[in-house]
Amino acid sequence: MIGLRPAFSTMLFLLLLTGGVYPLLTTALGQWWFPWQANGSLIHKDNVIRGSALIGQSFTAAGYFHGRPSATADTPYNPLASGGSNLAASNPELDAQIQARVAALRAANPQASSAVPVELATASASGLDNNLTPGAAAWQIPAWRRLASFPLNRSRNWLQNIRTGRWRAFLGNRW
Repeated sequence: MIGLRPAFSTMLFLLLLTGGVYPLLTTALGQWWFPWQANGSLIHKDNVIRGSALIGQSFTAAGYFHGRPSATADTPYNPLASGGSNLAASNPELDAQIQARVAALRAANPQASSAVPVELATASASGLDNNLTPGAAAWQIPAWRRLASFPLNRSRNWLQNIRTGRWRAFLGNRW
């Protein structure tokens, strides 16, 4: 009996610390230092939430860049159903999906001479990616430029200007 009191006291202390104090403290600090990010990096337009800067959206209309395909169930880019397709690389269904995506991308961009970038044909593990590599964006420039009536030299400069580099010079890919 004498050993139970310190054990229960320690358990109660750690429960309150890790289940109450720590979550409340990190939430308060997040709201104070990073309010936009702590609330999901939400994009507002006309006082209506249109989406999040962290979650990709389906752009299939002409004149838009096509993002990375979503692997979420039923509804594309659904954050509640986040996750990969769980199809093995040897699965014929995955191969058929990728071939269909490549055919659709080729039809939308017949001027592109190089191979379709991998990230435009394959979904990510989360199925919610919001960014493209510069190579995937550059591959789509001929079709986009034709529909948007944008000069080629200006579109290449535009692509160069909107690129994001490595965070703090060591995290992320070097584009």
